[in-house]
Amino acid sequence: MAMAADGQRMTLTCYNDTHGWGWRHVDLFVHDADGQELNWVHWLVPDDGPDAADEVTRRVEPSLRRTSEWRHAVSPSGMDYWVADAAWADA
Repeated sequence: MAMAADGQRMTLTCYNDTHGWGWRHVDLFVHDADGQELNWVHWLVPDDGPDAADEVTRRVEPSLRRTSEWRHAVSPSGMDYWVADAAWADA
């Protein structure tokens, strides 16, 4: 997991719209050294899952790089999601 000098880290999260809510998006989260969420932003994707997230992220935030493999998990409600570490290429 990549961590900045101040202990902050960034993660990308993408989803499978299991429940049909129409929430196809990628989240970029910033956390402090203790894991507390500091900020987040998201952008829309046309399809579910990591491949769509990677494709849209390259277009929307060209200097943002995924620095780890996508890690799959399932939420308590049964929604598939994936998390990956991220960093700015120009940082």
